[in-house]
Amino acid sequence: MLLLIVATRMTNKLKQEGEFSYLEIGEGTPIIILHGLMGGLSNFDGVTQYFPEKGYKVIIPELPIYKMSLLKTNVKNFAKYASDFIDHMGFKEVILLGNSLGGHIGLLCTKMYPEKIKALVITGSSGLYESAMGESYPKRGDRDYIRKKAENVFYDPKIATKEIVDDVYDTVNDRNKLIRTLAIAKSAIRHNMAKDLPSMNTPTCIIWGKNDNVTPPDVAVDFNKLLPDSDLYWIDKCGHAAMMEHPDEFNELLFAWLQERNF
Repeated sequence: MLLLIVATRMTNKLKQEGEFSYLEIGEGTPIIILHGLMGGLSNFDGVTQYFPEKGYKVIIPELPIYKMSLLKTNVKNFAKYASDFIDHMGFKEVILLGNSLGGHIGLLCTKMYPEKIKALVITGSSGLYESAMGESYPKRGDRDYIRKKAENVFYDPKIATKEIVDDVYDTVNDRNKLIRTLAIAKSAIRHNMAKDLPSMNTPTCIIWGKNDNVTPPDVAVDFNKLLPDSDLYWIDKCGHAAMMEHPDEFNELLFAWLQERNF
């Protein structure tokens, strides 16, 4: 299985309100971040440190990837969950930012509830490229295999620390999480969005690693061609998790785009 985004442990205290657990920092225009499969909220530490100082409220809900019933574990229900979270927070319009599976959820949420999304930001997103969701069955118990797959997420393999490898190893060796991971993978393949994108007019910022091995650069080019109102930005020497590997450049590109678009 090709990992969509590696997990890191959460470093901030989450708020718990009913079915929603989330991190909230800053005041201003809301940016809701949708993490990837196996993704930790702290993968976005760079974003949460940068944007509150620029007049944005950053909110990261913990997606119920391993908590929904198996029958409901699919991209469409996660998109609905994101919409319900927007309503719960009392926001009329938000900026959605998604990495990997989170980008796919953001795309589908935008298609289903366009009136709630003023802008969309995707990086290393699934939704077009089937192999993004997995090329082989996860090898439970094989730590070396997991380490290599975790390293493959990044341009610089050193970013795949022992902590990251251990977290991913624990996830794929948890039967409940593994079953749901495979269910999500199948759901994402079924929800290919190639036919949907041309009718989605929401302004979209696409930020992509030039060396992404999970969702290759051609995928970003296709997103940019198919979306009517999108801008594509590249980060060199960067893999699948641009906001982790090059947080400063990622933030500067995104902030410049938001300013240009008056968001």
